[in-house]
Amino acid sequence: MEEENGIGRSEINGRLASMESMELRWVFQDDDDEDDDDSVMDDDNSRQRLRGGLESDEEDEEDTAEQRLFRTGPRIDSFDVEALEIPSAHRNDYYYEELGVGRRILLAFQTLGVVFGDVGISPLYTFGVMFSKAPINGEEDVIGALSLVLYTLILIPLLKYVLVVLWANDDGEGGTFALYSLICRHAKANLLPNQLPSDARISSFRLKVPSPELERSLKIKERLETSVTLKRLLLVLVLAGTSMLIADGVVTPVMSVMSAVGGLKVGVPAIEQEQVVMISVAFLVILFSVQKFGTSKVGLVVGPALFLWFCSLAAIGIYNLVKFDSRVLRAFNPVHIYHFFKRNSTKAWRALGGCLLCATGSEAMFADLCYFSVRSVQLTFVFLVLPCLLLGYLGQAAYLVEHHDEDMAELAFFSSVPSGVFWPVFLIANLAALIASRTMTTATFSCIKQSTALGCFPRLKIIHTSRKFMGQIYIPVINWFLLVVCVVFVCSISSITEMGNAYGIAELGVMMMTTILVTVVMLLIWQINITIVLSFLVIFLGIELAFFSSVLGSMGDGSWIILVFSVVMFLVMLVWNYGSKLRYETEVKQKLSMDLMRELGPNLGTIRAPGIGLLYNELVKGIPAIFGHFLTTLPAIHSMIIFVCIKYVPVPVVPQGERFLFRRVCPKGYHIFRCIARYGYKDSRKENQQAFEQLLIESLEKFIRREAQERSLESDGDGDGDGDTDYEDDSSSTRVLIAPNGSVYSLGVPLLAEYIDTSKHISEASTSEEANPGTPGDPTSSDAEQSLERELSFVRMAKESGVVYLLGHGNIRARKDSWFIKKLVINYFYAFLRKNCRRGTANLSVPHSHLMQVGMTYMV
Repeated sequence: MEEENGIGRSEINGRLASMESMELRWVFQDDDDEDDDDSVMDDDNSRQRLRGGLESDEEDEEDTAEQRLFRTGPRIDSFDVEALEIPSAHRNDYYYEELGVGRRILLAFQTLGVVFGDVGISPLYTFGVMFSKAPINGEEDVIGALSLVLYTLILIPLLKYVLVVLWANDDGEGGTFALYSLICRHAKANLLPNQLPSDARISSFRLKVPSPELERSLKIKERLETSVTLKRLLLVLVLAGTSMLIADGVVTPVMSVMSAVGGLKVGVPAIEQEQVVMISVAFLVILFSVQKFGTSKVGLVVGPALFLWFCSLAAIGIYNLVKFDSRVLRAFNPVHIYHFFKRNSTKAWRALGGCLLCATGSEAMFADLCYFSVRSVQLTFVFLVLPCLLLGYLGQAAYLVEHHDEDMAELAFFSSVPSGVFWPVFLIANLAALIASRTMTTATFSCIKQSTALGCFPRLKIIHTSRKFMGQIYIPVINWFLLVVCVVFVCSISSITEMGNAYGIAELGVMMMTTILVTVVMLLIWQINITIVLSFLVIFLGIELAFFSSVLGSMGDGSWIILVFSVVMFLVMLVWNYGSKLRYETEVKQKLSMDLMRELGPNLGTIRAPGIGLLYNELVKGIPAIFGHFLTTLPAIHSMIIFVCIKYVPVPVVPQGERFLFRRVCPKGYHIFRCIARYGYKDSRKENQQAFEQLLIESLEKFIRREAQERSLESDGDGDGDGDTDYEDDSSSTRVLIAPNGSVYSLGVPLLAEYIDTSKHISEASTSEEANPGTPGDPTSSDAEQSLERELSFVRMAKESGVVYLLGHGNIRARKDSWFIKKLVINYFYAFLRKNCRRGTANLSVPHSHLMQVGMTYMV
């Protein structure tokens, strides 16, 4: 930016410096190009220049002498500039750092109730499933199975998830889609163009000082961005993992509740399996009915109960170790795993599927991360959950060593409970099982919310249950859908062994996808040593493949049902993503050109009737094709048109003063604007119509005043007072801001005042300008003031004439010459999903007399 503009230079530099801390790019720049506008490069050019510089460094020292390493920022769209900072925007981790001791204790109880219920309840059924496939033939079998369980707990939940995977979160969000979102933020690997970068809080690809890891990362980034095949493969992996996670949300409640209620067979021998199933169904109905009360409320209530469960687990384990056989501590020697496989061979391999059940819930720790901080999850697991689990399994093994001849393995936990405390422990176990069932349900909600944001799941009603924690949500449709599937599943498969096998299939599917995606994150984003990356991939993917081969070998027992369910969910997400991608691309291709608008003239080739038309659409740039449909369908169009695009940003509440971002779409005489309406996740969309319209018009008037002031400053510096040339256009020229250290920032069509964050300064300047708009006798200032007043008067008159909401419904259909499969997918499957999903205008509180809807069909 030139010195002539002369206001807030120090503030601009300070803001730019703070922005640089977010985003560092190292490129090689020729001195000859230093002052050229072309020096502002996008991501691809930056990468190519860097690679070119590195190659030339090796080939010719003279070339490198003519180049220097300098830092550049990204090209920033003006909407993104204005949306960079929103009051009260903060990450969950930052919030947790400000908590007091009392609040941290409450948070720890909530963490127990939400995150660790699944893995905490695993001692109820792990040994039962294992020994149903590899019966106990002696003490060494118990020691070998225990050793296998102990090291599975240490390797998968502790080493893989707690120490590595939890750090691969996407701004506090966990799960397979969070990993995909994280990768897409650092490389253009998303097949479906996402919203504004600022809406998703996108941080750019961070480049470090040139190194082999950086070079490898750049090559991976280039391959991901240029290869459509790799993009599709990445998406398929993510969708497969997500479908398995949703399936896990079905199996977890069934397995947890059935295993807990099954303890009645120990306390009341007359109880039959059919009665266990009926009681389990009743518990499931209660479980899903309380889900709507929210994670914080339910987590706070059930947290102490689960804490009591872990204490009971540890106490019973210690009691059995002391009473029966403490020699089971030998299981910490991994050689017993070798002896276990040597003695049982095929049976031991089949028992691997049951052994994995001790690590179920590991993925829930990651998927539920949005509810809590990384530190709170890690500390709670290491210092409470893991020790209690180890003691619980050691105690069961000590009991089985003494009673393995009595066929106690199926209900090992309840059999090992001292008779004097059986019923209290049974009650606590059932309560813990209900809590555990919620763990994967909340994880499923979180994952579906993420997939919806990335255009891979139909839009559903999402209820945010906490104002403080943005990840705590409830999705009614999914909640009741999971209940129905759970009831069908528990009635179809009543055997704990078959359920355990289905459980293993769902859990391993998610685990393997997570391992592959975290490996990509290590290479692309973390840029760590290749030896560490390969060690992580080989060790954990190898272990998971071994477990997966075991559960696949037992699919004939009914667990195939869960695979069918996963395939159905996978197809739903794939069809929605494919249809959404085609629809969005078609809308972008068919948007009206500025040349056509110029040919139509300010009257748009029709009659401009008094009033304001709010045209809702999904495009953030360009003129939507649906607007042309309105022009050809209606006999007249409103004198002022505002394209409204609703976006949700990751903050609880967007202040009303920050609600709208405006841009002029066409020259001033057209009276066409674009408005980005931003809402936080706790903002109510059911606003009063008059209040909404009043706020929108006030924001538009502020925009017009700031625009006039901006042009006044430009005319002072450039001697050009033409006000009709600075409007939104794809071909508009860019402006450049240069920081004192040489960093260059390119702005599309900025309103600099928004970026500088000097609202007070601008307000004062605006006031002084209205009081003293120009020097006496200055015709330019007088004309500018008159032009501003005329436009403001026009806006007020249009508002008085009335506001009409123009809703365009764009649908897609396959062309007649398309393949049969494409016709089937687009015309039937995608059309069905789109018809039954939640529309973007579902929350508009507008009288029908103010609504005008037009449908448009795109042939794809």
